[in-house]
Amino acid sequence: MSWKNIIGQKQQIRVLQNALETERFAHAYLFTGPDGSGKESVAFEIASILNCRTTPTNHQTGSCESCPDCLQVHSFMHPNVEYIFPVESALLDAGDTSKKENKRFTEAKERYNALLEQKKQNPYFAPAMERSMGILTEQIVTLQHKAMFMPNEGSKKIFIISQAERLHPSAANKLLKLLEEPPPHVLFILVSSRPEALLPTIRSRCQAVRFSRVPAQELQLWLKENRPEIIDNERSLIASFSRGNLRMAWELINNRDSNPSETATIVLRDKALDYLRKVLSPSRFHEAISSGEQNAKNLSRGDLTLFLASLLLFFQDANHRNINPDFQELNNPDITNAIDRFTKNFPNPDFFKISTVTEDAIRAIDRNANPLLVMASFTANIKALLLNSSTQLMTG
Repeated sequence: MSWKNIIGQKQQIRVLQNALETERFAHAYLFTGPDGSGKESVAFEIASILNCRTTPTNHQTGSCESCPDCLQVHSFMHPNVEYIFPVESALLDAGDTSKKENKRFTEAKERYNALLEQKKQNPYFAPAMERSMGILTEQIVTLQHKAMFMPNEGSKKIFIISQAERLHPSAANKLLKLLEEPPPHVLFILVSSRPEALLPTIRSRCQAVRFSRVPAQELQLWLKENRPEIIDNERSLIASFSRGNLRMAWELINNRDSNPSETATIVLRDKALDYLRKVLSPSRFHEAISSGEQNAKNLSRGDLTLFLASLLLFFQDANHRNINPDFQELNNPDITNAIDRFTKNFPNPDFFKISTVTEDAIRAIDRNANPLLVMASFTANIKALLLNSSTQLMTG
């Protein structure tokens, strides 16, 4: 992933390019910012540049993406690049000879490899094993051992620590010792969306680079330049749905690639609006409950999040048109008539409460809550909020 494939973060990239150009790179960096803002993709691009065999001396274009070293970095196989994230303790017990423990290790290894495959498919995905207690002391001990050895051919060994705020306290203390006396051939890149949870002494020994959410306009421009086959309406929906979260945007693009005959984002949105119509029709509320259950069962967590996000964007459009009937910068410009019909039928809804309920449902899904319970609660709450404010029912 060369610099041109990094979405947004122009200022941050410029700072890092200058550091590479002048060979004044810090021994440790702390990349902070919201989830899905591209912190890890930039970290891996730096790892590629420092090991790439064909990188130009000015570092302005980034890695070549095609030499053996670049390919190894992005397949997590390069001997100079270590990627650390929260794993299960069973994964660190390979030496146990008991049959039961070996089975635990094998199963944990399969889950670990599945996460790496997901990371290869989506560079903005931050993996963490569900049964993990965080980044464990044993992981940092292994890192300390590897830091003692010189790099293979490349200029640096690079240790990328994902979700650094999840360092176990004893692991954090061991890492601190490394940061206090860093080997000259090692570069540490800590990545965190909650840097305040890190030890202040660790933060003070890293050069901080703050990332921000990618604006919808920047994402749309990148899509227009790099994915011209995506039509305007879908491009707008991808940018709006993802709300600056590149992990979600990448999933939408991948879903589209796996279903080239239909635009997955628009299909999900239309399914969500059909569900909303059932919620708002008293005679069809039982259908709404059933629809909520079916979507909870049949959609992946990612798609269910997007299903709810599409409703959030629709409510946002309705709020804008309610305040200003001539408002044109809609998330869903292709369904303006449906938005206007909604604002006519529901002239005084509490959009703050509606948005809060929808956001709460999205967060619950993201945090692994039971989808069936989430959708049942959401259906009842959204119906009460909207019908209490309505003068007519939305029928179309």
